[in-house]
Amino acid sequence: MTFPVIGVVGGGQLARMMAPPAVELGLELRVLAEGPDVSAVAAVANAAVGDYKNLEDLKAFAKDVDVLTFDHEHVPEEHLRALESAGVNVQPRPDALRHAQDKLVMRAAIDRLGLPNPRWSAVSSLGELRAFGDQVGWPVVLKTPRGGYDGKGVRVIDTPEEAQEASDWFTGAPLLVEEKVPFSRELSALVARSPHGEARAWPVVHSIQVNGVCDEVIAPAQELPVPLARAAAEAALRIAEELGVTGVMAVEMFEVPGSEAGFLINELAMRPHNSGHWTMDGAVTGQFEQHLRAVLGLPLGDPSLASGVVVMKNILGGDNPELYSAYPTALQAEPAAKIHTYGKSVRPGRKIGHVNAIALPGDTTAQVRERAERAAAILRDGRDPRKETL
Repeated sequence: MTFPVIGVVGGGQLARMMAPPAVELGLELRVLAEGPDVSAVAAVANAAVGDYKNLEDLKAFAKDVDVLTFDHEHVPEEHLRALESAGVNVQPRPDALRHAQDKLVMRAAIDRLGLPNPRWSAVSSLGELRAFGDQVGWPVVLKTPRGGYDGKGVRVIDTPEEAQEASDWFTGAPLLVEEKVPFSRELSALVARSPHGEARAWPVVHSIQVNGVCDEVIAPAQELPVPLARAAAEAALRIAEELGVTGVMAVEMFEVPGSEAGFLINELAMRPHNSGHWTMDGAVTGQFEQHLRAVLGLPLGDPSLASGVVVMKNILGGDNPELYSAYPTALQAEPAAKIHTYGKSVRPGRKIGHVNAIALPGDTTAQVRERAERAAAILRDGRDPRKETL
């Protein structure tokens, strides 16, 4: 029996975490890696090194795969369309993926669908930026439409005078400017959709950001009104349907109490997402297995919570340069924690792994958060913070 081959463009941690469910399903996963030592190379049997910005490298990689999918959204749109024209099964398709590649395209689509957007505009000059700020009120948020992630390509501008400091951002192409939303917390609605239109949604989660980087995720979002949770999930499912998304998509949102919808849409990611890492241990079907099922057109799995509360805590590079040296302490301290590392060298602030903690009988949400934080801190710093305070 011949099983399909899935090609993943990009060799980061998302591609790496697709490998275990691919093995479990008997699928062959191949990766087009940026270099021989990137995260996914050690996890797959077949990792070609190539440049995702080079069409010939993409064509050579894609010629023997049954479906082509992605670890990131940075492949040039014209290359994706050339691959599709050549008969490559690209999932998600370029018409959908462009909404995650270009924030101006995404904002226009959200408006077109009548879903809750912050006030926004395309601006090409300091004068247009100041005019927008004067109209909607300062501060405002200036974004590069393409290429930004984890807080990169985002700048908060507090006053018209401060706008001058962003003059070097104007290089000819329009930028995106948005009102600075007075939100109470950030939410993420994660969904998956197959080419046949089957779609499933995981519970809406609370995503906690530190310095523009996802630090912690609490699933489900605690004390989120049921109508709001339902509306957020339905909005994400509608976006996936209307844009023709295949695979996993995260819709990052702001919770805005007192607003008409209760939330505003922030950004889209059409791939597995940091806010969905909790699903690896905390859902019946994790996001990486679901993504593989979806891009192959297989029936989707059950996204239900496997426990009452699940907490994901990112491990960022810190004082401990040798993660494995801290494993005995971390595993002994928190035997119920699930540790996932990405095979990356340690640099301060770099995402090098995450910890999932699942509620045990009788646990409070605070206790689950404490377990995840303790395990992550031990790995990050090489010492147990609880013992230091006793």
